[in-house]
This record gives sequence, structure tokens and C-alpha cells, in this order.
Amino acid sequence: MNWIIASILMFLSSVVLYLFVRKSNQLKTPQQLNNLAMFLIPVIVYLFISMNTNVRFELKPLEYFIIIIQGIFFSYLGNVFSLKGIVYAPNPGYSLIISKSYVVFTAIASIFLFSAPLSTKSVIAIIFIVGFSALIMVDRSKEKSNSNKLWLPYTIGAFFCWGMLALSSKYLLNLGVPILTRLIYSMVIVTFLILSEIKVRKVNINDISKNQLFTLLMIGVFASGFNYFMQVGFDLAPNVGYVNAANASSISLLTLLSAYFFKDDLSIRKLIGIFGVTVGLVLLFT
Repeated sequence: MNWIIASILMFLSSVVLYLFVRKSNQLKTPQQLNNLAMFLIPVIVYLFISMNTNVRFELKPLEYFIIIIQGIFFSYLGNVFSLKGIVYAPNPGYSLIISKSYVVFTAIASIFLFSAPLSTKSVIAIIFIVGFSALIMVDRSKEKSNSNKLWLPYTIGAFFCWGMLALSSKYLLNLGVPILTRLIYSMVIVTFLILSEIKVRKVNINDISKNQLFTLLMIGVFASGFNYFMQVGFDLAPNVGYVNAANASSISLLTLLSAYFFKDDLSIRKLIGIFGVTVGLVLLFT
């Protein structure tokens, strides 16, 4: 497997994952349960896979420390910051496009941290993906007059959390920490934090329907593929920013499928955005 195949598998997993998240939201499943499915089910999947492979679980103190920081600050708080930024923003698309722009941060930072290459063609591809994503994400009809000025600090927090999660993951891979080991440890930490949140907020889990339960299961299954193939991509790609750009570009296919399955608006502006993102993805992969 090379980084392009890993990125394509991550791309497809991401699209299906968020279609099921959209379905779960439509079923009015508590957001905390969606988050729990994204972390708890992958832990079970990865543990099952690790039973049949020679995965090393013993790590050095520094490696344990980095994984703890990843779990608490980059994964869990990154998700919290992202959700709050979206809710508080005058337009959800503003928050999404800023936080998704972490791909630029990781691409540039990788040059200095890992001596990674960054070709002119890849720079153009990343600019296309991020720039045209704005046409897809920013929906003028969703402008709010009661926004909270804290949306920008939360969004910037998410930006750096996602960026640092990618960079620290690459650092651990360079140290030789197995992908499954890092994912299991990090996701166990996040799972406990989410369970604590469910308990504190007294989220009702007794009235979950079979349809909601199936949807949560699918969220977990495709989150497993998404996170695993992202890490494989980080390990094999010349620059982790390339993988992050491929991830960001999944908004194009997601928008098309959301229009098909959920009858979302598919305007000319969004179609132009999808075309531009697709051009960027082709440039990135060729």
C-alpha cells in the first residue's frame, strides 16, 4: 500500500462516516453518543485486530506522555472546540473552513519538523482544496444574528488541535510506535472522557432505538477505517499535509451524497466548489 491508496480509503471512510453521523443527527441521537461511537467502537475493532498480530504495547515514558497529551488535548478538546466554534459562529461554514485550513499549517510545519518535501504542484493542490472548500461550506442562508464572539477563539483552538494531532502522530510513527498501539491508547483516553461527559450531563441512553443503535455501530466501524488509514497515510506520505488535504477534500463527495440522500441544497456555487476541490485532489494524487 502507498500513501495515495491509504488516503483514498481514508477519504471514502470519512464520507460514509459523516453520512451516518448526519443520519444519527436526523434521528436526534445525543451528540455525546455519536462521539462515543467514534472512539469506543474503534478501540474494540483495533483490539480484535491486535490479537491476531504482533503489536507492541510497551512504550517509553515520552511516548506514553505524548499519547496522553494527544488524547486529552488534541483529540477530545479539539472536538469540543470544533463543535463550539460551529455552534457559536455567525455562519457554521466560517468555523469549518478555518479549522479545516490546518492542512496548510501541517504541510508547512512538516518541512521544518520532518524535512518533508512540499512541491509547487502540491501547494497549488492544497490551495485549490482549501479555497474551493469555502464555496461548499459557507452557506449564506445560515447566517445568524445571535452569534457569540467566542466562536473564533474556539475555532482557532480546533485548528491547532487538529494540526498538532497530525504532527504528533507523525512524530510517534517516526519513533516506531505502532499505529494500532497509538490509536488504542489515545482512543481509550478519549472514551473515558466522553463517558464522564455523558454521566455529568446525564445523557439518556435508555431510549435508543434499534435504528439509532445500528447507525451508531456504522459510525464506529467507518471511524475505525478512517482513523487507521489516516495513520497509514501519515506514515507513508512524503508530507502529512498531503493526507490532511485529501481528508479535507472529502467535503466534495460528502456534499454530493448529502444532496442525494438527505435532499440538501446543491447550488451552482457548491458545484463550482466541488469541481475546484476535485481538481485539487487530482493534482495532489498525480
